Amino acid sequence: METYLDNSATTRVSDTVAALIHRMMTEEYGNPSSLHRKGFLAEQRMTAAREQIAAVLGVRREEIAFTSCGSEANNLAVLGAVRANRRTGSKVVTTAVEHDSLLAAAAQLEKEGFQVVRVAPRSDGSLDPQEVAAQVDENTVLVSVMHVNSETGAINDLRTIARLAKRNNPKVLVHGDCVQSFGRLPIAPESWKLDLVTMSGHKIHGPKGVAALYHRKGVRVQPLYYGSAQEYGFHPGTENVPGICGFGLAAEEIWAGQKKNMALYTELRQLLLEKCREIPGVCINSPLDGAPYITNLSVPGVRSEVMIHYLEQLGIYVSSGSACSKGARSHVLTAMALPLERVDSAVRVSLCRDNTPEDIEYFCVCLAKGAREIARVRS
Repeated sequence: METYLDNSATTRVSDTVAALIHRMMTEEYGNPSSLHRKGFLAEQRMTAAREQIAAVLGVRREEIAFTSCGSEANNLAVLGAVRANRRTGSKVVTTAVEHDSLLAAAAQLEKEGFQVVRVAPRSDGSLDPQEVAAQVDENTVLVSVMHVNSETGAINDLRTIARLAKRNNPKVLVHGDCVQSFGRLPIAPESWKLDLVTMSGHKIHGPKGVAALYHRKGVRVQPLYYGSAQEYGFHPGTENVPGICGFGLAAEEIWAGQKKNMALYTELRQLLLEKCREIPGVCINSPLDGAPYITNLSVPGVRSEVMIHYLEQLGIYVSSGSACSKGARSHVLTAMALPLERVDSAVRVSLCRDNTPEDIEYFCVCLAKGAREIARVRS
């Protein structure tokens, strides 16, 4: 029995998306920059995908630029926006619990002379909008905050953060890393006053190697590299048309089932929490009001990698946190000031629309068994 519970790392591509990608690679394979009919049809397909993604956010298709991955989109949002708007300020406000790609971009800005403030989370992993906004002054050029934390599922109030930040400095730009929320939770950049939003295809049953950045009309963003004028100059070079089209269809599909999916996630998470309470020693690290499709838990005394490999032998796939961290100690759980024993034993369970109650039941039975057997071996 294979039980895949690592959907925050990546999801299985849906059959309809895979079929579309195959058709785009073998039949409608024109270069959208070509002037002939095949090129024109490829461009049409890409425009349709841009519209599908824009529709989920309620924005204009011209405000969607495709990139190769969420990490590139984050770098483009942070490095590109700050460098392009350096005349308006030299301070960046972010948090201590962001994705590695954003934290690395912020560290690069520090090397370039910018001041970076990293706001600590509350004990449940979420952020206090007042504390974030309090760091915004007339010298602040960008505020960047993750919508749903990829390790704990904590939901941050981007709308309030943006409102308060712009009250302190009307010129400040606000970026939301929405890779873990796009298509699953409502996101409204215009009414929330967000200037930049990051999304990724492979988190929503689309392909890997394609993502997007919403950039509000009029916001200046400096490219990370140069070449031709594709994607408004933000991502020069021939577009990944099959991936882009697959991303667009995946976005349309997941948004169409959003309410049904959320009801399923809520049901499965409740079952997970109930079963975990029956397992001695298990601690829940995620907030109860977080995104129901991400739950972080610990079995103190059993290191994460030991439990992960134990479960893998039984056909269960989970992770210890962000896939990009490659097993390093979680900076998110550390920033939450959790005891190191819980940090080092953390396991993330992340759901998708294909998961079932049977998946959760099987996981919990095996988790309890693993906790007993590994503890017995160690003693």
